[in-house]
Amino acid sequence: MKQGFIYIMSNKKNGTLYVGVTSNLIQRVYQHKQHLIEGFTKRYNLNRLVYFEQLDEISSAIEREKQLKSGSRQKKIQLIEQVNPEWDDLYESIL
Repeated sequence: MKQGFIYIMSNKKNGTLYVGVTSNLIQRVYQHKQHLIEGFTKRYNLNRLVYFEQLDEISSAIEREKQLKSGSRQKKIQLIEQVNPEWDDLYESIL
């Protein structure tokens, strides 16, 4: 089985949030940072990886993404601030 990741992108502390899922976190975040993907993250310049989780299977990651997307903005902020209180860009830490 292929592993999966859920991740949250933002543009600044307490800024706009985007929750996504991927099997290749480094590549996907790079695509967001370079604005290679049309859509929400490009439109709102969401270029900061502020949260991610690694799951054993992509199907589990998809389920977790749905769970996060259905939750409130406040719950997403709490999740981010538990591990990244300054909303630092975590991209360098995954390279």
